[in-house]
Amino acid sequence: MQYKHQFVDGTEPSLPVGKVVCVGRNYADHAAELNNPIPTSPMLFMKPSTAVVEMSEPFAVPMDYGTVHFETEMAVLIGQPLKNANKYEIEDAIVGIGLGLDLTLRDLQSKLKERGHPWEKAKAFDGSCPLSPFIEPAAIDDIQNVQIRLTVNGKVRQDGNSSFMLNKVYPLVAYMSHYFTLLPGDVILTGTPAGVGAVSPGDKLIVELDERLRIETQVL
Repeated sequence: MQYKHQFVDGTEPSLPVGKVVCVGRNYADHAAELNNPIPTSPMLFMKPSTAVVEMSEPFAVPMDYGTVHFETEMAVLIGQPLKNANKYEIEDAIVGIGLGLDLTLRDLQSKLKERGHPWEKAKAFDGSCPLSPFIEPAAIDDIQNVQIRLTVNGKVRQDGNSSFMLNKVYPLVAYMSHYFTLLPGDVILTGTPAGVGAVSPGDKLIVELDERLRIETQVL
């Protein structure tokens, strides 16, 4: 099934499916668990629209390239063009808050990093970004105080709060817009808290954003 942006009430905004702009190591505890240094400025990378699939539907992961890791993240849907924006322009441009999984071919990523090569093959492959439906930003009291939780086969694996982001959402999106023009339908992934790990076919996932959004899904 072809992915389309939608809200939790089933309505679909008239927005195309664009690129996904991501930030790496935006939680200190996640950087530490992978023995990575904390960046001095946001570490950005992108996934193409072909990476996006519906989170609530069972989704496949490639098994031919080594371990596949889950990384649960708060996702932000952009509804207005942003270029060289300041943080005060960002709030009006955000039309949805949701959840994303930044699926990562971890073994392949490690090999690419060792060789000084780009990460795209490990991060931007087809189906590497399951997205949830979005909720209205007004439903979130404080975007910097949101709990992000992933349960795998009945065990909580990730349970972090957006308050611990090293780069907060509005300044982060503004920073991104100085390098990449953000267009309506683009999505921002805001980084993952600690607890990332391997996911395999047959795993059952529950992905939650506070008490406002809960998605049950399964890996094929």
